[in-house]
Amino acid sequence: MTLDLVIQIASWACFSIGGTFLVIGALGLIRLPDFWARIHAAGMIDTLGSALVLAGMMLQAGLTLTTLKLVLIGLFLFVAGPTASHAIANAAWVAGLKPERLEKDEGALLGRKSS
Repeated sequence: MTLDLVIQIASWACFSIGGTFLVIGALGLIRLPDFWARIHAAGMIDTLGSALVLAGMMLQAGLTLTTLKLVLIGLFLFVAGPTASHAIANAAWVAGLKPERLEKDEGALLGRKSS
């Protein structure tokens, strides 16, 4: 086995696993019961899926300027995706959207007024 073949196999493994995570995240947006479960699927799984797809592209590109650009895109997505999910979830909580199976007033624990 040559190094080129190993890189090709690793990159396609990243593409396959990352694509699987992205499809699972998309199905989670459709199938999960409430907003809170959906925001979790969108924030967590899509960040990991896009990181793996970018890793596959980096392996395909080799050590070039394109790889540096892909690293910068990956860092941006790694920071922006969870931050945006948190901001949306926080805005929903402040607006009064509560989880369906909330057993106790967790808003009081966080110093927020309960509605």
